[in-house]
Amino acid sequence: MSWNNQVFGQAKKQINGIFVNIQDYVANASERMTDMNIECPDVINEKELKSILDYRSKVKGICEVLTRDHMKVAFFGRTSNGKSTVVNAMLGDKVLPSGIGHTTNCFLQVEGSQTGEAYLVTEGSKEKQNVESVSHLAHALNYEKQLNEKELVHVYWPKDKCGLLRDDVALVDSPGVDVTPHLDDWIDAHCIDADVFVLVANAESTLMITEKNFFHKVSSKLSKPNIFILNNRWDASANEPEFLDQFNSQEQVRKQHMERATDFLVKELKVCTAEEAASRVFFISAKEVLQARVQERKGLAPNSGALAEGFITRYKEFEEFEHKFEECISKSAIKTKFLNHSQQGKHLIDEICKIMETIFKRSLEQTKIKGAQKKEYQEKLNFTNQQLENLTNMLKIKIRNVTDDVEDKVSKALNDEIRRLYVLVDEFNASFNSDPFVLNVYKKELNSYVETGLGSNLRARLSTDFAMTMEQSQKEMVAKMSSLLPENKRNISLSNSKCKPFEILYRLHCDNLCSDFHEDLEFKFSWGLSKIYRRVTSLKIWSQTQSRISYYPSQNQSTSAEGSFNNNQSIVEQNLPFMSRFLGGSEVTMIGGLCAAGFTFKVVGWRLLGLSIGVYGCLFLYERLSWTTKAKEREFKRQYVEYVTSKLRMIVDITSANCSHQVEQELTTTCSQLCQLVDESSDNLSDQLKNLDHELKILAKSTEVSKNLKNKADLLKVDLKQFDNTFLCQN
Repeated sequence: MSWNNQVFGQAKKQINGIFVNIQDYVANASERMTDMNIECPDVINEKELKSILDYRSKVKGICEVLTRDHMKVAFFGRTSNGKSTVVNAMLGDKVLPSGIGHTTNCFLQVEGSQTGEAYLVTEGSKEKQNVESVSHLAHALNYEKQLNEKELVHVYWPKDKCGLLRDDVALVDSPGVDVTPHLDDWIDAHCIDADVFVLVANAESTLMITEKNFFHKVSSKLSKPNIFILNNRWDASANEPEFLDQFNSQEQVRKQHMERATDFLVKELKVCTAEEAASRVFFISAKEVLQARVQERKGLAPNSGALAEGFITRYKEFEEFEHKFEECISKSAIKTKFLNHSQQGKHLIDEICKIMETIFKRSLEQTKIKGAQKKEYQEKLNFTNQQLENLTNMLKIKIRNVTDDVEDKVSKALNDEIRRLYVLVDEFNASFNSDPFVLNVYKKELNSYVETGLGSNLRARLSTDFAMTMEQSQKEMVAKMSSLLPENKRNISLSNSKCKPFEILYRLHCDNLCSDFHEDLEFKFSWGLSKIYRRVTSLKIWSQTQSRISYYPSQNQSTSAEGSFNNNQSIVEQNLPFMSRFLGGSEVTMIGGLCAAGFTFKVVGWRLLGLSIGVYGCLFLYERLSWTTKAKEREFKRQYVEYVTSKLRMIVDITSANCSHQVEQELTTTCSQLCQLVDESSDNLSDQLKNLDHELKILAKSTEVSKNLKNKADLLKVDLKQFDNTFLCQN
């Protein structure tokens, strides 16, 4: 074929390469955007992703069409007008069955075979039927079952046998337009993508209504289709001179056919101008051209054989038709096959480019927002950690002050209660009995009563104050710590908060303290000689001490008094064993004592001695008679108070420390819980910072990917523009 068809091949090769690149680009963009939609849905939404995925399928479809696209010419005309012969003449060989006894009963599309073998494929089947020769093809077509005029049979012929097929030209032979009224179905099924239509008319007659109606329908469906009119069998004008004589000359007949064809193209179909119509109507003999070209393939002269007069003129006109046809089909095919694809490609790339631009801007905007959030969160985290450390130290000091205050108050209150212990013990009204077994039960009940009473008194004095102190301290802690928490978490509910106010447990353990208490309920006369002696001795020591204090200078008062006291004490201690034995024996043997007293006071006189003994005896008798169970109870309580007081004073510090520890533990627990809440908030901020770092990495990646894809889209647009300038604008 000519240079025009080579241009089509070049254009097809170039646009195929461009769309292969577009297909790779869209596939890459689809994968990247799918991953991006999963990782960062704020950057690309589902609608944009769906558009890109749809573009992928569209580009794939365009690529498949482009690989199949070829220049397509459709031959139409009435039955037996020589359509198949014209196709064979253009192919330069007997490819399609033609001649007497054969009529094309379906659509035949002749294409170049990629395998170099001749075969046909019927519609709806993928089976390849071998075609060894034209006669074999004719037999296959004549005996193929269930073929009707609307079906299409693809005939694949070796490209090396026909130059026209090597240039991606497909020739479509059709049944006669007069065999069926369903012309619309023909056009929609097989003609809508044809680049050139060739009307093969019979030069021995004129254009028929059927032929005109068919092309009117074609013109209504296609915008200005390219139509050639071939007046075939023009060689008949040389074989019937008497017929030509009736019209004066052959030129008059030619002029008549030309006028009718021009009117049909220009006035009826309005597909070209009168000047263009002159190059669209030809007078040929397809049979002569086919015979001549078969002779040429055999190496013989094209005009050898029995040919009618004027063969050379008709042959040259057929060649002129082929030249015009090639020029038209190349230009038309490039536009019809590639213009739409080029426009679709540019539109598709523009849309993807817009999406990438949107994603790029959105990524930058999100990066800016996320960066500001990261800065805000980092500053907030640093501030929270610093403030938490400061508040923790301050609260530790606060807790220490509160616990010290509690310890002081408990110590003071407990000392006060110890001083008033006799009142509490005196109020104990349980039945008293000096029997040892009953007395043990009495002591246990008294221990429990004293412990309960002391605890109750301490709670009455301190609980309200301590509860208010604890509540105020906890509220202060919550107020300060809540300022470090987010607003939605500032409604703090502490796990150690109870319905009742905080209350200290006063653990005195009187049972243990009084376990070694042993009462002495034996009767002892208060004016016994030993007691008198102790009282006199104590009084004498006190008098001597006072005289020494007044005698010595003030600077030596302390030393002198201490020395005097020590000397007197030593004298008492030296004489005490003897006096005790003596006086003790006197109490046991009252008669011996009276004898000694009588002897001692002999000089005084019996009267005074008798009176003294009488008074002394009365006192003894009174006290002895007064030594009742009630007196024993009072003595027991006195001894108990004295003993418990000494023991309780020993545990004042321990008890107050224990109470302060309870307060410290309560406040420390509160502080720990608050710190834990702040730590959880800080951990949440840290997690958010990690998430932001991850999102920023994804956004940086999406920014780079969208930018690269946009740049690649710009390059593809340049390629399509260069293709348009090279192949479409020139046409």
